[in-house]
Amino acid sequence: MAKTYFYQGAEILAPITISSNEPHFDMTTVSLKTQRASQDHQRWELSFNVLSDQDKAAELFLSTIVNFDTSDTMIMPQLVKEANTNTLNNLTLNLAAIATAGSSSVLVNNSSNVTGKLPKGSFIKFSNHSKVYITTSALDFTGSADKTLNIYPNLLSSLAINNTIKTGDDCVISYFKSIDNQMGITYTDGILSNIGTVNLVEAL
Repeated sequence: MAKTYFYQGAEILAPITISSNEPHFDMTTVSLKTQRASQDHQRWELSFNVLSDQDKAAELFLSTIVNFDTSDTMIMPQLVKEANTNTLNNLTLNLAAIATAGSSSVLVNNSSNVTGKLPKGSFIKFSNHSKVYITTSALDFTGSADKTLNIYPNLLSSLAINNTIKTGDDCVISYFKSIDNQMGITYTDGILSNIGTVNLVEAL
């Protein structure tokens, strides 16, 4: 995680854990074959610590005790380093065709003068709904033909041609705070404050 990300105004510290929660079900038949199925429901779950900061103490403390029933937003931390000059960030891409809910790929319009690549493993979202997706293939804008972008999980909502793809800092995740870590705040020598490990779940 090369870039600095923030939670409630406090810097998120590495390491950060990003998990995919997609329940699967196993069944073993009498012939000992394994059958596995999913209900196609998935959410991202994040876990991290933040930099102890006296200036943010009140805001951080309040984040641990209030508004557990409402969602909030923050920039989704990206897995891909941004040092590569051929890596595209903060880019809004247009769709070249409609895509139906349940699709695992979308067609991206490549008629603009964009150059470079959207790397595999980039978190993205679409302009018509809040779900965050990850790219399972790189998108190379070499040439002028429209490009297929593969994503995980499958589309939660259908997309029209006027819907766009948001990347980088424009990929904002909606989240709920986990109710399992209402920890309050810890002071050290009356100066540093620490709210412990922050656990967030994507708001779908």
